[in-house]
Amino acid sequence: MNTLVLAGLLLFAAAALLDTGVPGPALRDRLRAVPYLLCAAGSGCLAVVGAAALNNPAFPPELSFGHWLGFGAAALRVDPLSGLFWLLTFAVAVAACLTAAGWAAGRATRRGPAAYYALVLASVAVVESADNAFLFLLAWEGIALGFYLLTAAEHRRIGPAVATFAFGKVSGAALLLGLLLAAAHSGTFALAGFAHLPAGPARSATWVLLVLAFAVKVGLAPVQVWLPRGYAAAPAGLRPVMAGVAVNAGFYGLWRTLALLGPPPAWLALTLLLLSGLTAFLGIAHAAVQARLERVIAYSSVENAGLICTGYAVALVGSLTGSDRLTAVGLIAATLQTVAHAVAKTLLFAGAAALEEDSGTGDLERLRGTARRLPWAATAVAVGAVTLAGLPPTAGFVSEWFLLESLMQQFRLTAFPYGLALAAAGALVALTAGFASVTFVRIVGMIVLGPRGDAPVRRAPRRADLGSAGRAGVLALALGGLAAAALTPSQLRVIGQGLTPLVPRQVSAGALVSPWIVQPVFAEFSSLSPGWLWVVMPLLCAAVCVLLVAASRGGALRVRRVPAWRSASGGVHGDDQYTPFGYANPTRRVLGAVLRTRTRATPDTGPAPAAGEAPGPDRADPAPTAATGGTLDYASDVVEVVEVYLYQPFYRPLRALVSMAKRLQSGRLDAYLTYMLIVLVAVLAVVAALS
Repeated sequence: MNTLVLAGLLLFAAAALLDTGVPGPALRDRLRAVPYLLCAAGSGCLAVVGAAALNNPAFPPELSFGHWLGFGAAALRVDPLSGLFWLLTFAVAVAACLTAAGWAAGRATRRGPAAYYALVLASVAVVESADNAFLFLLAWEGIALGFYLLTAAEHRRIGPAVATFAFGKVSGAALLLGLLLAAAHSGTFALAGFAHLPAGPARSATWVLLVLAFAVKVGLAPVQVWLPRGYAAAPAGLRPVMAGVAVNAGFYGLWRTLALLGPPPAWLALTLLLLSGLTAFLGIAHAAVQARLERVIAYSSVENAGLICTGYAVALVGSLTGSDRLTAVGLIAATLQTVAHAVAKTLLFAGAAALEEDSGTGDLERLRGTARRLPWAATAVAVGAVTLAGLPPTAGFVSEWFLLESLMQQFRLTAFPYGLALAAAGALVALTAGFASVTFVRIVGMIVLGPRGDAPVRRAPRRADLGSAGRAGVLALALGGLAAAALTPSQLRVIGQGLTPLVPRQVSAGALVSPWIVQPVFAEFSSLSPGWLWVVMPLLCAAVCVLLVAASRGGALRVRRVPAWRSASGGVHGDDQYTPFGYANPTRRVLGAVLRTRTRATPDTGPAPAAGEAPGPDRADPAPTAATGGTLDYASDVVEVVEVYLYQPFYRPLRALVSMAKRLQSGRLDAYLTYMLIVLVAVLAVVAALS
């Protein structure tokens, strides 16, 4: 197994070297898909290692680096928790790399993106297996650097890359302080030694700092504002590695923190529970009204981060109250949601990349019906959307069922604040699930199944439909995600084995009633058979169809033509056609207080925004008006409340500090050396006085 670990990392290094070292654009164009195929092979090696670590936890694979880092012994040690995340992360990464290879094969290539891609994958592998704090921090910074390079790769706008880098540094700073604090009070840089950290302010502060570091990475409110911008700015075919693969490193960090530090401060668990529910609701509220496909998917990532962290917070409440069953059901729900998110988000971004490449735009108004031209991309978008909508019999339905069942256990808690927080989070999650269905029905109904829009779009060659490698990746993800839902009991056995560092195996096994029936760990509360859904639902559908045909005496099979009435039906065009803007408008109105919706009507002065232009307000079709003799352009602008009220007040002071720093950069070198000497002497004087 150690050989496979080393082989996987070397394959990532080979992909980076091939991307940056091949001379000449002609040769690079011929080999443009090869680095991603090497990444797929490396990911496959690590996924096998993860499965082996779960199968034989007594002898975990370990790749030792000795003491050469200078902070004690360091190694990549794949225990059951690391094995679970390696299996999840890199099984999905294999498919993500294949879709990236198919995307890269159909476009001109430049140096860099594949190397950044390999850097992110290697860094995630190290984060999810490092047993040394310094090694963990080094790999975490590698993910932040890779994200920055990916968002800046196409150089369209520097703002998203700067935001991604800034929040990445906030995450890294919080992680550095937390790890140093834990190391100072435990006397070791070994992560396992943090389990002996004594209870007190230092342990509580470590909990807060580590949760902050991981919350920034996964996109939890109020530090989620970078995520929609960063994902949307990255190259379209490389977004799956950010949203479906690398984000799992943040969830792993949360799981590992609980395993090492034990129960957190009570106020932190309650705050995280409420913030997670609010994050899920805000994420899906913004996703429901976005005008561009990539931003819908990106805001959906915020929603999924909130759902996953809600389950994790339930587990924290269980650890505080001494309820192993509540801890187990919370972690199982969160892990199942992580699986569904990884599969669905990779599918959605892969399909969206093909649609964007084919049409030259991500504007939903101009993508209506375009997926009919690209059946493989349409399949990816449809399966991913239905999964995230939480519809049976997908993995999204099973994970949301477990999450809601875990939140319904508040009646078992004697402490009123815990029960109230679980009830409030449950209400937010229920609202989120409802709006998620509305959000993704719009995507499937308008883009995959809907009629084509009237606006002309640029068409690329047919090879834009993912390519052969991309099709293999989409097929593996779609079938794997559906199989995981059908075989949920087997999936729960794997998850239970991986969670043994956090909850006993026999406790998590309580989620299995029988080989085909599952329950939320607490016996005789509720049960579900995902496998039987795959049998019963098709049979019920067939029975309804037979009864319909029989009751209508065959009339249901005859084609009837009736006058169209302002709907999405085929043959209805122009002002009478149902558009993505019109579909989302009721949601925009209902959530107006939350989203701060602003609308305006102005004379239409020009054509719609060109492809690749920065996303602006959602726009409806121009409406003719007799008063002006022309048309009115009706626009609706959704305000990002967190950014406007929390971050924008600091923009002006920050710009002033930047201007001051620029002035300092024009000084003389000898003056800078003098300033440094003065500061050094002052620090030495303070240290001497305090000693």
